[in-house]
Amino acid sequence: MRRLHLLLPLCSALALLAGCGNKGPLYMPKPTPAPAAAPVAPAPKPVTPAPGAVHGFVTDMTAFDAFIATHPTPDQFRANYPDVLLVLPGTIATREFRTNNSRYFAELDKDGRISGGKFM
Repeated sequence: MRRLHLLLPLCSALALLAGCGNKGPLYMPKPTPAPAAAPVAPAPKPVTPAPGAVHGFVTDMTAFDAFIATHPTPDQFRANYPDVLLVLPGTIATREFRTNNSRYFAELDKDGRISGGKFM
């Protein structure tokens, strides 16, 4: 009788653990047919960038330094360098090592304009 009292909780625990492995139906559902392909639209014409806009990352440092010397606003920076990630003070950013001048940590003056910074 004492064995029965010990065996009952053990069997209950095993039954509960065996039920945890059931992840889906016991049969393979029939595959659903793929929807009909939508007509392919023609590719849009490439947008010509605004004068002074640079795509990708900064390669001409003299032009970039001249631009920063004008104390641009963050919006002007993003308009002229749309692919360069601008990190403003107080923004959370990772510190991975980049060598292609694609992320600029800006310093702001009292008016909220970019007064300097560095690529990291």
